[in-house]
Amino acid sequence: MNAAAHPSRPPSGASGFEPTHLVPREGMPTWSAPDPAESSQPLPARLPVRLLDRHGDWGHVLCSNGWSAWVDARRLVLLPRKPPLAGEPGARTADARPLLGRAEETLGRYRHAVEELAAGRLDAQTFQRTTQGLRIGVVVEGDAVWLYDQEGDCWYYCDGTATSALAGRAPSSSGGAGRSGERR
Repeated sequence: MNAAAHPSRPPSGASGFEPTHLVPREGMPTWSAPDPAESSQPLPARLPVRLLDRHGDWGHVLCSNGWSAWVDARRLVLLPRKPPLAGEPGARTADARPLLGRAEETLGRYRHAVEELAAGRLDAQTFQRTTQGLRIGVVVEGDAVWLYDQEGDCWYYCDGTATSALAGRAPSSSGGAGRSGERR
């Protein structure tokens, strides 16, 4: 049975999710054990993960939803820094509301397409065309949120008051989370 059917859970007493790495741009395969014969579900591109353990080239990673798997740890992208702590200075941008709005809008478009497909008003091919290119990344953990900006190809961390770029292309002065109120 693969890990998707019965996901591994973090060890007892594990604290909140704190990503240490990102899945590379092309995504990556996973295994339910550090054994190439035990393949499992692939991880999507730029997904934040926490590296729990390493055995040679194998890395045991934890996803924000509690699912864990083994990957080729050599391919993981190290986050340049941990999310800032409360009160810690750092390069901060404007609020996360524009990114949250785009994520909400994209999720709404996807949900509408799913509802149309379920009601029989869309066929599978039209559903695929309708949803092609839609991509969001949102991880909410208590008062913290990690948001993926597809247009800027960058992950951001927000503590509710300000947003910091974490990984991906360097945010431009006109893009990312800093564009208050504007929808692209």
